[in-house]
Amino acid sequence: MDTCLYTNSRTAMSPTDAHLLTLSDWRQAYLAGAVVHQLVLARASRAFAHAPAAAWIVQLSNSALTQRCDELVQIMGSHTSAAACLEALPLFGVPFVVKDNIDVADLPTTAACPAFERAPKNGATVVQRLLQAGAVLIGKTNLDQFATGLVGTRSPYGAPASVFDASRISGGSSSGSAVLVGAGWVPFALGTDTAGSGRIPAAFNAVVGLKPTPGRVSTTGVLPACRSLDCVSIFALTVTDAATVLHTLEGADDQDEFSAFEPGPAAWPKRLRVGVPSAPLVDAALGYDAAWRRACASLADHEAVVTPIDFAELHQVARLLYEGPWVAERYTVVQELIETQPEQMDPTVRAVIGKACGMTAADTFRAHYALRRAQQKLAALWQQVDVLMVPTAPTHPSFADVAADPIGANAQLGAYTNFVNLLGWSALAVPAGRADHGLPFGVTFIGPRNTDAALVNLGLRWQGQTAEVGATAQRRSAEVLRLPASQATLPVAVVGAHLSGLPLNGQLTERGAVLREATHTAPRYRLHALPGTTPPKPGLVRVADAGHAIAVEVWDMPITEIGSFLALIPQPLGLGCIELADGRRVHGFLCESVALQHAADISHHGGWRNYLATL
Repeated sequence: MDTCLYTNSRTAMSPTDAHLLTLSDWRQAYLAGAVVHQLVLARASRAFAHAPAAAWIVQLSNSALTQRCDELVQIMGSHTSAAACLEALPLFGVPFVVKDNIDVADLPTTAACPAFERAPKNGATVVQRLLQAGAVLIGKTNLDQFATGLVGTRSPYGAPASVFDASRISGGSSSGSAVLVGAGWVPFALGTDTAGSGRIPAAFNAVVGLKPTPGRVSTTGVLPACRSLDCVSIFALTVTDAATVLHTLEGADDQDEFSAFEPGPAAWPKRLRVGVPSAPLVDAALGYDAAWRRACASLADHEAVVTPIDFAELHQVARLLYEGPWVAERYTVVQELIETQPEQMDPTVRAVIGKACGMTAADTFRAHYALRRAQQKLAALWQQVDVLMVPTAPTHPSFADVAADPIGANAQLGAYTNFVNLLGWSALAVPAGRADHGLPFGVTFIGPRNTDAALVNLGLRWQGQTAEVGATAQRRSAEVLRLPASQATLPVAVVGAHLSGLPLNGQLTERGAVLREATHTAPRYRLHALPGTTPPKPGLVRVADAGHAIAVEVWDMPITEIGSFLALIPQPLGLGCIELADGRRVHGFLCESVALQHAADISHHGGWRNYLATL
């Protein structure tokens, strides 16, 4: 290990870079001619000097940072302009940190256990992708030992506090990463999230915590907690910035046997169906109940349909994570240490992982069967709602609360986080204002597998409702540099039985189609009621004169589903080109004119729904 690469120096510099908080801020500074050495070295020096010591495990040395800045200057010089460089490298010159269970070449990985320290020769895939995008690593951050905990207190390197209240925990296990983003020292940071470690500390520090679908982001070079469930997570001050970082990180990795990158929908319908807990677990003494009610009320601003959901089945799944044999996955990582040097481990972490010794292979299979049954049953949930919204954390414990009941306090925090990875879902934790005494309150949007891009789209809509995040009171930027990948779609206009709520609409929704808009055709069409069709269907034809504007819905259909959808369309109907009222042309249902000889002309009704209402 090259020890000159990291240091604990605490030299402060002038706060000339204090205004640089978001990716947009850093981008604009470089476009205006700022020098990368000046900005990065100043920010790193100030962060090392003034950020909480308990947030850090490794800090890069001035010489290592200077070398990285030299590389970026050369890269900038190879482009025709600063704008061209920033287009090619969207994270150019932006400082970041990673949780110290993520490997960085030639830096130690401790997982908050000095006796376990190792010096990897290669960095994690996620770190390499960030460096290739121009980012500058300035350090590695503290965590609950071996990423086991949601509290942030289980580390020999100290216990960071929430940036809002020194008496309350930061949350974990990605404690240091969340604190450094919440305090504004770095625009983004990487954590990991198996049970909620990328969401709980986001809530306690009023930042965004983006937990991708398992497999969307590589975990090669990440020390496992539960190898089959682990996710690399992203902390940022804005959804905008988290989206750009996810765009940089996501993608298949041949070195990761759990890699499963599959883009999903870009958005949900504008008339969003949101499931919320019918009996929310929130701490009234902290004002979380009032904060939760305000968050639910704000959904009305999106014209969302809110549906109370019984979370009993989800809570049962959550209990499997620590009460079931998944702790044995943690045991595989630390087996040698726990059997030969148990005293080197945090006592609570050792107690949690040590439960694996009392479990059998039969227990493992029984738990997997129970999980599979739950997965099958809960799949139907997504027929009722598009997304779930939950309180990210039921309460915000103090350090005294955790000291009095370290396992119980931790278990309470996982009520709305522990089940997500077991079910293969994605999640986005966002600030939702303040509770009593100025404490931050957060909510998490949870979507089914591969809805990461749709969650980001929802988060971008949500973030405009809250004026500030983190201790910096940073106002959110509207600039979006990059978005996560989403599946290609084709807009399809429907005019009859496929309209929302009508008998054949399921042929759209079961293929992942999303309602884009309700609109009208150009006034060049006539609509007929086709006789003898089941369910009843209309026929739309374009005419040379005496046309009408006919009501239609435009749905975004995944390209991969178009073939199977076409196979369901019976003669005399088919897909053709339809002109909309604003002049756009989309594919949509048209009818062969030969079928209209005995069909009633219903054009004067202006649409199929209006006609049905007259029957």
